[in-house]
Amino acid sequence: MFIDEVNISIQAGDGGSGCCSFRREKFVPLGGPDGGDGGNGGDIIFEADAHLSTLTDLKNNRLYKAENGCSGKSKTMTGRRGKHLVVKVPAGTLVRDEATRDLLVDLTENNMQFVAAHGGKGGRGNTRFKTSRNRAPRQFDTGVETEEKKLFLELKLLADVAVIGLPNAGKSTFISKISHARPKIADYPFTTLIPNLGVVQLDDFSTFVAADIPGLIEGAHKGKGLGIRFLKHTERSRLLVHLLDFSVSNLRDPLDDYRIVQNELEQFSKSLYERPQILVASKIDHPEAVEKFQEYESRLKEISPEVFSISSMTGEGVPKLLWKIKEMLDRLKSEELASSS
Repeated sequence: MFIDEVNISIQAGDGGSGCCSFRREKFVPLGGPDGGDGGNGGDIIFEADAHLSTLTDLKNNRLYKAENGCSGKSKTMTGRRGKHLVVKVPAGTLVRDEATRDLLVDLTENNMQFVAAHGGKGGRGNTRFKTSRNRAPRQFDTGVETEEKKLFLELKLLADVAVIGLPNAGKSTFISKISHARPKIADYPFTTLIPNLGVVQLDDFSTFVAADIPGLIEGAHKGKGLGIRFLKHTERSRLLVHLLDFSVSNLRDPLDDYRIVQNELEQFSKSLYERPQILVASKIDHPEAVEKFQEYESRLKEISPEVFSISSMTGEGVPKLLWKIKEMLDRLKSEELASSS
């Protein structure tokens, strides 16, 4: 099951209490206080893991509590510190306060960590209270108790390229052709119910990550179909690849299909609408589909100077498209580096 939003509660470990103890040995009169300090409680740490792709595991366990610190002991022995609890989440997870939705951290890199809750401090033992005037103190501190926090976790997939289009535009077949991803493929709308990630490797051993984004229909930005649930997964992508269905069985106007998707992008996010796109005529695997593409080609080039035609079934046109994607990604990355320096 693909889960990309979840509410959880976390609680760091409480600090251990200090110890009130006195040294008592046969030949050591007035041994004095020897109570040790309590150990600190464990922290709650979120860690990004690139091998995870869903928040399903967190859905099944709503409360995460770190270990409490142990109490101090006699002979000035400090109590053991509570173990930290490391909660692994997919890279691309945003951690927010549940009530305010304020962003606490955006875990965008593999192995990136964030301490969401610090453990309580251990209490002081009575040894700490010994003074020249008070040589036998019975005072000690209890450990600091921590409070439960409520968080909202949201996953936005990390992909270089987002493949978009209306249902049955050929997105899943395209992803399965260019990567080892194996999405469900069938000839009916909404076959794909979850985003699919695939790593694409070219002949020069360069790679990029592509995501098949399902659920875009007219009114998606208002929640129709699968709605904005999956539109948000396009926000991190540098490049959009827009597939238009040119199959013989598709009786709709491909230009109308294009306008529908563009309008949904614009209504959802202006920056997403303005993101670089590659326009692709898909399912060109039949002579009549080729003729249909030729009829529309000049009008498509008014929208985009360079339009690609592919057949994911036969592989025709796919290599050329992949090299164009790599070229654009390299340029976009260079521009990002130049602007950040």
